[in-house]
Amino acid sequence: MIPPAFDYVRPASVDEAVRTLAQAGEDAKVLAGGQSLLPLLRLRLAFPELVVDVGRIPELRGIREDAGTLVIGAMTSHHDVIRDPLVRRHAGLLAAATATVADPAVRHRGTFGGSLAHADPAGDLPAVVLALDATLIAVGPDGRRAIPAREFFLDYLQTALRPDELLVQVEIPSTEGWGFHYEKFQRVAQAWAVVGVAALVRRDDGHLAESRIGLTNMGSTPLRATSTEAALTGADAEPGAVARAAEAAAEGTHPSSDPSGSPEYRAHLARVLTRRAVLAALE
Repeated sequence: MIPPAFDYVRPASVDEAVRTLAQAGEDAKVLAGGQSLLPLLRLRLAFPELVVDVGRIPELRGIREDAGTLVIGAMTSHHDVIRDPLVRRHAGLLAAATATVADPAVRHRGTFGGSLAHADPAGDLPAVVLALDATLIAVGPDGRRAIPAREFFLDYLQTALRPDELLVQVEIPSTEGWGFHYEKFQRVAQAWAVVGVAALVRRDDGHLAESRIGLTNMGSTPLRATSTEAALTGADAEPGAVARAAEAAAEGTHPSSDPSGSPEYRAHLARVLTRRAVLAALE
């Protein structure tokens, strides 16, 4: 299909991009890797009057470490996230989950920040940054703003980003030494997850000292399985205790119903996949 007509600009800096967005208001859409926006345009599910292409802004790319915090530029590709040694060291869960995103072509073009700003609850990375307790940094006319991941995702395809703000980087506290695993169920390879589970665990003398569990596609936003996290705290690091805690994984969720599965089916998957993910993380 042919997208509706729109104007196109390609700013050379973050400041220029922010000025352009402030002038255009809600009539503008940001183009990063294009793996989410372009399909929406072709299907005529989005009708921007202006597309702001930030793909040529060098300061939005790159990965670095800052005082034990991993800093990833919003325009960093999925491919670069997977391969970067700092990511594998400080946020192994992110590298593992990103490796399951779509296919190699999408991973070379798609961007870390673009996936988060798109905020599809069936996407793999929003639940991962939620589990990692990441902070997303936006820049607007009033300067920089830090948004905790738990406050960033507001509803289906809606975030806390204002129309005149640009996501510039994501800051992730190091989870070096934690066990991690991303488990997802999909109908066919490279498809969206029917349900996914991002698990982080920290052991202490045979017990689970702390756990964080992010859920993919269990509501209109990514969610944390807080009841299971609470049940795992202090529990023995053994299969029986993990299985009992995983039974609470779907509590407080509101999964959708579509051809891929009913809410009851997704709740069942959340329990099964949570058990698998936590056990794999413990290993």
